[in-house]
Amino acid sequence: MAQSNIKVAVQKFGNFLSSMVMPNIGAFIAWGLITALFIPTGFFPNESLAKLVDPMVKYLLPLLIGYTGGKLVHDQRGGVVGAIATMGVIVGSDIPMFLGAMIMGPLGGYIIKKFDQFIEGKVKTGFEMLINNFSAGILGGILAILAFLGVSPAVDGFTGALVVGVDWMVAHGLLPLTSILIEPAKILFLNNAINHGILSPIGAEQIRTNGQSILLLLETNPGPGLGILLAYCFFGKGTAKQSAPGAAIIHFIGGIHEIYFPYVLMRPLLIIAAILGGMSGVFTFVLLGGGLQAVASPGSILAILAATPGNAGSYVANISGVLVAAIVSFIVGSLILKTGKQTEDLDEAARKMQEMKGKKSSVAGSFTKQQGEVPASVQKIVFACDAGMGSSAMGASLLRKKVKQADLNISVTNTAISNIPSDAQIVITQEELTPRAQNKVPDAYHISVDNFLSSPEYDKLIDQLKNDHTTSKAEEEKRVSAENNTDSNDGLLKEENVFLNQHFFSKEEAIRFAGSVLVKGGYVEENYVEAMIERDNMTSTYMGNDVAIPHGTEEAKKNVLRSGFTVIQVPEGVDFDGEKVRLIFGIAGKDGTHLEILSGIAITCSDMDNIEKMVHAKSAKELMAIIQSN
Repeated sequence: MAQSNIKVAVQKFGNFLSSMVMPNIGAFIAWGLITALFIPTGFFPNESLAKLVDPMVKYLLPLLIGYTGGKLVHDQRGGVVGAIATMGVIVGSDIPMFLGAMIMGPLGGYIIKKFDQFIEGKVKTGFEMLINNFSAGILGGILAILAFLGVSPAVDGFTGALVVGVDWMVAHGLLPLTSILIEPAKILFLNNAINHGILSPIGAEQIRTNGQSILLLLETNPGPGLGILLAYCFFGKGTAKQSAPGAAIIHFIGGIHEIYFPYVLMRPLLIIAAILGGMSGVFTFVLLGGGLQAVASPGSILAILAATPGNAGSYVANISGVLVAAIVSFIVGSLILKTGKQTEDLDEAARKMQEMKGKKSSVAGSFTKQQGEVPASVQKIVFACDAGMGSSAMGASLLRKKVKQADLNISVTNTAISNIPSDAQIVITQEELTPRAQNKVPDAYHISVDNFLSSPEYDKLIDQLKNDHTTSKAEEEKRVSAENNTDSNDGLLKEENVFLNQHFFSKEEAIRFAGSVLVKGGYVEENYVEAMIERDNMTSTYMGNDVAIPHGTEEAKKNVLRSGFTVIQVPEGVDFDGEKVRLIFGIAGKDGTHLEILSGIAITCSDMDNIEKMVHAKSAKELMAIIQSN
């Protein structure tokens, strides 16, 4: 458990570092292009234009990182103070202060955030602008001075030690050994902490002094992943073999390395192929003098070529390193795939990949099993989630409204995955739950969504259903009767259960707060709170549109005493697996008595204008009125 927590902490740290750098990749590319074109060894040497190079890497890039880091913590004010504080480390050193910016930017945002929380409600009317401006200026100035005197020298010394260490590894031919750490780290989603926290800052310093850096090729080399995917093309089986060619194109040309991770997870021994491929590629880079003169992001062969110094030797070295890595990983991967029994479940591997990542994967949907067209004469659509009381109920409410507006007589219900009826024709689930739903009702048409509140799949499905739909009068009467018999209980949403201007450091803290409200209100037993944590760990209760609906597992339904809600406003947001949540609806549902009000919440939250109104509501009555108006 402790190891898992450490891994998650490192992943979050790496993701935070990445969040500071990735929005500014365009600036890195601009600097790289100017460097490649106009320095004395560039394509078009120009002494005047080359003067842009040093100021951009010394001032522009660190300031952008510092501003972004501060903004991540405390929006615009955090960004401004973060940029001011970053200026202290910039002026205090002669090297590009990327690491310093990654420290001072978030620190500046954190300090001004705490100051704003301290004075909240204490500033007299008319003095807000004065206090805001002077507080940002004073705190930013103090942080800049501290950064100049203390942080800058410390980062200077740390970076210098790392550069010396890298030079020693290169001189002794040990740099290829870094692949033993980097390749497994990529599979475990720890690469951002290594890449953006260490390699990029040192690489920028090497570029400034030597014109290029081999470090920028260590993690971005697409060769190892390409070799593994090609091995699956020839020696894989089933879905893995069929999907590998497309994945190889996305990985090599698009630079999305994440797409080959599930293929490694299906056969863990393939990590050996990745490591040996990475080591071979790095050895080739060292041997031929490869390197980049700008950060290559994403790790596409196109990005690597664009960041390669403008001489034939560098192109030969970099291309050779990528090809050698691909060839070695292909050979080793092929041997591994040809030996031993293959038990390949790409969907399961993709699910494991998302669990390790700690948040939704942008490519997981690429592995979902393909199926045919929407069935004809649809009469029953089922939304399914783990417990059947929260996300599926909200999704069903939204689609039911769209079905009614389209004059389609189709039953739209919700249930737990374990209770999906065998006659369900269309089943809609969150992406992570689709494999379970497919196993439960393999003959149904399955739709995966990542946002229950505003998925484009709803409108797409409605358009398809309009072309071919019939239903029995008895089925429609049954559906209407069921809806009319749903208990209307606006009293479930009570003013004392609405909490404004809350702040949470983690989603677990937020979920426990919501659970404690339900316990105190007599809606659930105490152990329901742990079930809420367990439910969110199984599949995120983030619904889209800055909304989360934490609730218990299916097994925890027995701990629900009566239906109830709590609404929690979090203006600054809290992280739910990489998604910002500003409204939290804690749910306890018993015997379907909560479904009508949940339907109203779903319809209200499907409109971002309503979300903004609720986030900025000044009283519980105002927030409740917005919900009840729909």
